[in-house]
Amino acid sequence: MFESFFPKPRLFFLSALVWTTLCVALWYLGADQWGQYLGFGVAKPEDDAVVGLGYFATPTFLWFCAYYAVSVLAFGGFWMAKAPHPWQRWSVFGSALILLMTYFDVQVSVAINNWRRPFFDNVQNALTGTGEVTVETLYHLMLVFGSIALCAIFLFVLTRFFISHWIFRWRTAMNGYYMDRWSKLRSIEGAAQRVQEDTMRFASIMEGLGVSIVSAVMTLIAFLPLLWSLSSYVTELPIVGAIPAPLFTAAIVWAVFGTGILAFAGKKLPGLEFHNQRVEAAYRKELVYGEDDHARAEPVTIRELFSHVRHNYFRLYLHYTYFNVVRSLYLQTDVVFAMIILVPTIVAGATIGFTFGVLQQVLTAFGQVSNSFQFLVNSWTTIVELLSIYKRLSAFEKAIDGSGPDAAPEAAPA
Repeated sequence: MFESFFPKPRLFFLSALVWTTLCVALWYLGADQWGQYLGFGVAKPEDDAVVGLGYFATPTFLWFCAYYAVSVLAFGGFWMAKAPHPWQRWSVFGSALILLMTYFDVQVSVAINNWRRPFFDNVQNALTGTGEVTVETLYHLMLVFGSIALCAIFLFVLTRFFISHWIFRWRTAMNGYYMDRWSKLRSIEGAAQRVQEDTMRFASIMEGLGVSIVSAVMTLIAFLPLLWSLSSYVTELPIVGAIPAPLFTAAIVWAVFGTGILAFAGKKLPGLEFHNQRVEAAYRKELVYGEDDHARAEPVTIRELFSHVRHNYFRLYLHYTYFNVVRSLYLQTDVVFAMIILVPTIVAGATIGFTFGVLQQVLTAFGQVSNSFQFLVNSWTTIVELLSIYKRLSAFEKAIDGSGPDAAPEAAPA
């Protein structure tokens, strides 16, 4: 699955993690200011609050893109020299481009959040009847939003197009890897289905799930500092009272709580899904043999095999029922959780400068952080399916080195 597309996968992913950590640490330890010495201009704190497309032309943003490009070229050049791989242009540099495009997408959300404060503050001022806000002001801010939205649409379409090609290259690499070793794999039950169906499903799930993971992490990186700064407007939280960085702390605690309780409620689902593929495969195998052999697929045997299918599905239905109950309760509570903890601040808003625009920024930032932390909650069913496919392909690949001759037949494809 990974060796076919990435050079020395274990070492590659470990080195990618280490290199990323070093680059991020260097950025926050002062590298973010190096751009001024290279002609990108002087980075200022107010750059992060620029409204409109000008946000993407600030010295900080432009220097980050250059810093990222240099870091990627250094990392990719090292691997091209150390372990040349036929797919490294797609696996190394293609992955880096996807990360950058995802970063742009997250920054579009940040730009929209910057727009919320002046727009909704002007709406609030207009509704108070002071006459300071003109029609032109609101229309101008709407046009600013439209320009950001068009940028978001263009970026979304371009990103999905490239990722689709990137994923199909990964599937092509897996297909070639298995075909080169077909002489060892052809005797395994369901080998053709694994090469065709499981690689296709693995690639398609990774297309959506992988991007969602990266987007969730980058959203946290972008919005957690914003939520920390917005916490200065919040005086206290219900029940717990005044605590350091209340919005930041509340978002993390609430999201970790939800992720933990959902992971506990759904912990049996991966095993049941994997077992479900086994009983389905046994049933299908008997039916296939029955097409050519009159002694196979007898009614008694078929009923017994189908009863196993029925039993496992009923167990799945039961576990998904209480899992969905817990998930629905949590997600519905999450809709109003931010407003609940903001009630004391809203009541004291006039005295602490907590405006309608700030409220919109807080709700958006809190929602972005909360949704990112809830990645496992929202994607649990897809993750379960991916784990099942991974187990089947892992058992399938054991036949290549002969380490698991009995594993593959047990873990037949869906």
